[in-house]
Amino acid sequence: MQDHAQASQQQADESGMAQEYLTFTLGPEEYAIDILKVQEIRGYEQPTTIANAPAFIKGVINLRGTIVPIVDMRIKFQVGKAEYTPFTVVIILNIGARVVGIVVDGVSDVTSLRPEQIRPAPDFAATVDTKYIQGLGTLDERMLIVVDIARLMLSSDMALVDEAAEAGAR
Repeated sequence: MQDHAQASQQQADESGMAQEYLTFTLGPEEYAIDILKVQEIRGYEQPTTIANAPAFIKGVINLRGTIVPIVDMRIKFQVGKAEYTPFTVVIILNIGARVVGIVVDGVSDVTSLRPEQIRPAPDFAATVDTKYIQGLGTLDERMLIVVDIARLMLSSDMALVDEAAEAGAR
C-alpha cells in the first residue's frame, strides 16, 4: 500500500495537483494526515507506561529497536472514550528525526485531495487547537479534518521533543 501511495504522491506533486492523505476516525469524526509522514500501521498493543507522563501519552513500545512514544489521539483531542478493541490501530509516523505512534479508532483509507477541496478551518473554541488544523477537506459527502500532524507532534504541549530538537526539526 505504501509503495503505491508514495508513487501516487510523487505523481501528484509533479503535476501540482492532489496530495494523498491517510484518513482515520476518532469517535464520530474523520481526520486526514499527510501520507508521506506515515511509516506503517499496526494493531494496538499495550505500551510500557512511563511515570508522570501526560494522560494522552500511553507509554512506549519497542519497534525493531527504536523506542516509540505512543500518543492516544482520542485523549489528546478529547474525542469520545478511549476503548481498545481489535479495530484500534496505531499509526507509526516519521516526524523530523522522531518516530511517534498515534492511537486512533480505525484507519479508513488513502485519499487524494486537491488544494481547492480543502477550506480553511473556522476559528472557534474547539477541543482541537485550530493552529494544528490545515483545513477541512470535502470529498463527496465526507468532511475530513486535515491535521498538520508534524506541527502537532512537534508542539511543546505534546512533550515529545525538547525545544532544541524542535527548533532543529523545522
